[in-house]
Amino acid sequence: MRLQGKTAIVTGGASGIGKATAELFAREGAAVVVADLDETNGRAVVKAITDAGGQAIFAKVNVADPAHVQAMVESALATFDGVDILFNNAAILIFGSILDTDLGEWRRVLDINLTGVYLCSRAVIPHMKTRGGGAIINMSSSTGAHDGNANAAAYVTSKGGVTLLTRCMAIDHAADNIRVNAIAPGPTDTPMLRRIMSPAEIDAFAASFPTRRLGRVEEIAAVALFLASDEASFVTGSIVAADGGQTAQV
Repeated sequence: MRLQGKTAIVTGGASGIGKATAELFAREGAAVVVADLDETNGRAVVKAITDAGGQAIFAKVNVADPAHVQAMVESALATFDGVDILFNNAAILIFGSILDTDLGEWRRVLDINLTGVYLCSRAVIPHMKTRGGGAIINMSSSTGAHDGNANAAAYVTSKGGVTLLTRCMAIDHAADNIRVNAIAPGPTDTPMLRRIMSPAEIDAFAASFPTRRLGRVEEIAAVALFLASDEASFVTGSIVAADGGQTAQV
């Protein structure tokens, strides 16, 4: 029960890494706000948590919309009387070089993947300060945390921005006892990845890593749990690679 008495907001909580993290946080004692645009699957995650004896509510949110973000935070405060943990996990992936990516796609990727982190963090930090501190975990990527990648200009740019924003926020709010870290997962077996790659492409992709497999959502959730917990009390401004050796190989 490493998160007993804490309240956590998990964006992109309806599926994949967000779902696994919301459920793990709840098992570890946190009250969880499952935030997502996908109301059907988001409410299913809430039901799974509450059926198991945990506490959770659903918040429908577009993280790129300041009004949506404010309503999400207000729901957390009204129901659970505070926010201690924020997992900025919501993201989208669009392939293309800058020549293949139109302005609308470019803006949409940066709005959700990067501006969403800014908006959600900006909304919760004042409330964390009143509680004496908190933990923010941002979702970066092995692609964008330290290098580029072909045919994903908007995505890589957004994740590179998340990496440096994480470090800036960690410095700015260390004196407030707010720790800010990021996870840089390697390719992980999520619904988003399976929507954009065929099974054969996924198998070939996984075979290129030292571990010869994709990451599992539960493995990334476990890293988020550590960063959210008091066990990581001296960890801030870190970009934690959870990539099956991908970075080491590069």
